[in-house]
Amino acid sequence: MSSRQNVAPNDLSAFWMPFTANRQFKKAPRMFVKAKDMHYTTSDGRQVLDGTAGLWCVNAGHCRPKIVEAIAEQAAEMDYAPAFQMGHPKAFELANALVNIAPEGMNHVLYTNSGSESVETALKVALAYHRVKGDGSRFRLIGRERGYHGVNFGGISVGGIVTNRKMFGTLLTGVDHMPHTHTPGKNQFTRGEREEGADLASELERIVTLHDASTIAAVIVEPVAGSTGVLIPPKGYLQKLREITKKHGILLIFDEVITGFGRLGTPFAADYFGVTPDIMITAKGLTNGTIPMGAVLVTSEIHDAFMQGPEHMIEFMHGYTYSGNPVASAAGLATLETYKDEGLLTRGAELAKYWEDALHSLKGLPHVIDIRNLGLIGAVELQPIDGAPTKRAFAAFVKAFEAGILIRTTGDIIAMSPPLMITKAQIDELIGTLSTVLKGLE
Repeated sequence: MSSRQNVAPNDLSAFWMPFTANRQFKKAPRMFVKAKDMHYTTSDGRQVLDGTAGLWCVNAGHCRPKIVEAIAEQAAEMDYAPAFQMGHPKAFELANALVNIAPEGMNHVLYTNSGSESVETALKVALAYHRVKGDGSRFRLIGRERGYHGVNFGGISVGGIVTNRKMFGTLLTGVDHMPHTHTPGKNQFTRGEREEGADLASELERIVTLHDASTIAAVIVEPVAGSTGVLIPPKGYLQKLREITKKHGILLIFDEVITGFGRLGTPFAADYFGVTPDIMITAKGLTNGTIPMGAVLVTSEIHDAFMQGPEHMIEFMHGYTYSGNPVASAAGLATLETYKDEGLLTRGAELAKYWEDALHSLKGLPHVIDIRNLGLIGAVELQPIDGAPTKRAFAAFVKAFEAGILIRTTGDIIAMSPPLMITKAQIDELIGTLSTVLKGLE
C-alpha cells in the first residue's frame, strides 16, 4: 500500500464525481490516500486536519481499530446474508443497541444504505401508517425551505434547496414547505440558539388551515439544518412544532443524519432539544462513515399498526438488498462500542463552549458576515462576490486544503463539524489556519 500512495490514476474522466465542479477538480485534483484519527494524508504526502468529519460522518475519527477489526472479521466470516425472509444475528444486535441509546419510545429499526434512503423509507412509513390506520386521506408531506433530505425524489421534494430541485421536473405532488429559521439582518453572530423566533413554527398552522389537517401525513425537518449552512432553530421552535403536529394527528419526522451520534453533545438532537419525534432518520455516524448504512427508528405505535392480518403476510412492502448487511452491522456495532468506550456521544458538550469561542474569534475578519454554532457544528458565512456567488467560499476551501485543513462549503458558507475526538489544541489549529485563510481572501 505504501508504495502506491503517490500513484494517481492517469485518467480521471470516467468518474463523474458527485456534488463536485468536475472540470475544475480534474485540472488540479485533490487526492486523499490515507487517514488516521484526525488527519488525512494527501497523495503528495501532506497531513490535512479533518474539520468536517469526512462528510459529517466520521464522528469517532478515522480508521479506529475496533471498527476496522470488526469489518475484517465479519467479511471473513460471512460477507452477505439475504435480508428478505432471512436474518443474521448482528442486524438484531445492532437494532437493540440503537434502541438502547435512542430517545425513549423509539423502539423499532428499519435499515437502509444511506441518509437519502432513510428519508425515502421514513416518508413511505408515514404515508403507509395512515393508510393502515384507515386514514388514507393523509397524503401530504410538509418540509421546510432550505431543508436538505438527501437526493432521491422524495428527499428533494420535501427538501428546500433550490439548486438540488430545479433540474428534476415536478417532483412529488402534495408537498408544501414551511419557512426556514434563518433571519438575516436580525441575528448575526448569535451564539447557539437565539431567544426569539419560535413563532416561525406557527407557519405550520397556516399550512394546516390551507390544506386541512386531514390531508397531512407528516412534517419532516432537520433539528439543525446542516447542509444548507448550519441554521440553528430558535429556542422553543421544535417544541412548538411537536405541539402542533400532535394537536392535528400529524407525524413528526426528525432527519438526524447529521445531528445523530453525538454531534450536539447528546446521542441525538432529540435528546438535546427534549423533543421526541414519531420517526427518526439516521445514517452517516452510524458506521462512522466506513460502510454505507442508515437506520430509521419508529415508535411502537407506528410499528404495531402494521402488525395486523395473517402472520404469513408481509406487513410492509419495502426494503433493500443490503438492509442490515452483515459487514455494515458489524461496523455499526463496533462504532457504537467506540462511542461508548470513549464517551464520544457526550464529548461535544464538554468542548462546545471552547468550540464556540474559537469560532466567534473569527468575527471581524474580511468578508465574514455571520457565524453560527451549536454543539460541535459551526458555520462562517461570507459576503458573496457580486455576480459570482459561491466563488469566495470555494476559494477559501481550496486555500484551506492547501494550508492543511479540510472544511466544507455550501454556497458562500463555510461549514465545519470535526470528529468528536478533536482536542482543544486541534480546534486552535483548525480555526487559526482558517483565520489565516480568511485574511488572505480577495
